[in-house]
Amino acid sequence: MGKIDLDILAFGAHADDVEIGMGGTLAKMAKSGYKTAICDLTQAELSSNGTVETRKMEAEKAGEILGVTQRFNLMFPDRGLSVKDEFIEAIVRVIRSLRPTYIFVPYKEDRHPDHGRCADLVEEAAFSAGIRKYASQQNLEPHRSKNLFYYFINGFHKPDFAVDISNEMNLKKQSLEAYRSQFIKGEGTVDTPLTNGYIETVESRECMYGKDAGVTYAEGFKAKQTLLLNQIPLGEYV
Repeated sequence: MGKIDLDILAFGAHADDVEIGMGGTLAKMAKSGYKTAICDLTQAELSSNGTVETRKMEAEKAGEILGVTQRFNLMFPDRGLSVKDEFIEAIVRVIRSLRPTYIFVPYKEDRHPDHGRCADLVEEAAFSAGIRKYASQQNLEPHRSKNLFYYFINGFHKPDFAVDISNEMNLKKQSLEAYRSQFIKGEGTVDTPLTNGYIETVESRECMYGKDAGVTYAEGFKAKQTLLLNQIPLGEYV
């Protein structure tokens, strides 16, 4: 993990979380020349389907489809996420090394407890990363991102804003289809919420966000801090 100034750093508890919530936005930003990265906190070793090695290969393929600059895994224990100093310090090192302008995490209202705990951990780390004397032994300059945003994994929530991904929905679907062990039924596959039309459900959700925003497909987000506009965007929305 080299030291770079990153535009977007998206965290997920498991590989595929980020793709579900904001794969289209990452693809859109990458196509525009922005530097994006994904940090998975666990290897999802307790998943009902697939193996750690399979999930790693699937995650690499999905990241390539979305054009992310870097992807890495902190290898925290699956179902063992909690707000612990050692976890916070590891995430602080990531943030200080990559120096992202914006950080994205899962929205906390989610059926999977790990998603909310991922958000809690990154919130703590994002704040601590900006404190000069925190973990000074890392020998990295403090860094504070401009804002932290939440993407949606499970459920349908009212967003603070949405990103038009009408031209990127196919790339998002391709990134999800890369996780064959999770979303595609095969011999020996255990039935889970992910193996029963989950990709179609995600597509339907983005269609609903898009319809509400006046486009074909959109991804919804919430912001930790108030979004500031210099003026009311009359005419075409950005």
